[in-house]
Amino acid sequence: MTFNKLPSIFNQLRPISVGFDNIFDHFEKMFDDDVFRMPQVNYPPYNIVKTGTCTYNIEVALAGYSKKDISVEYADGVLTIKSIKEEKSDDKKEGVIHKGIAKRYFSKSFTIADDVKIEDAELKDGLLKIYLMKIVPEGKKPKKITVK
Repeated sequence: MTFNKLPSIFNQLRPISVGFDNIFDHFEKMFDDDVFRMPQVNYPPYNIVKTGTCTYNIEVALAGYSKKDISVEYADGVLTIKSIKEEKSDDKKEGVIHKGIAKRYFSKSFTIADDVKIEDAELKDGLLKIYLMKIVPEGKKPKKITVK
């Protein structure tokens, strides 16, 4: 591993931090893969919305797609949304004189923290919503201390 690419803050925090290896490794991989230097694909457009103290939604605009046209998968801390290519082309669809609306094929990935659980996903009115919840362990939840 080369630490010289990492910002100096990571170099300073790694020797005095315990249990954050996966976070440092994740950022290191991002720098090694030149993610920050590559142009980002902006399709499909999306929002990440904090809907409550421990809840989030990822909203992806997928107008024209149906449930059978998309795949949502989660593995190794990465949520991937992608379109499914059709086996046959509908270029010769009956009645189509000009085909100006083409389906764009895409793959969009999001890194999900270890303590975030994917609750559900729904596609409605061209908007795919993925519901996430941060799991807060009992030991980290605020508790009322009774003063005697």
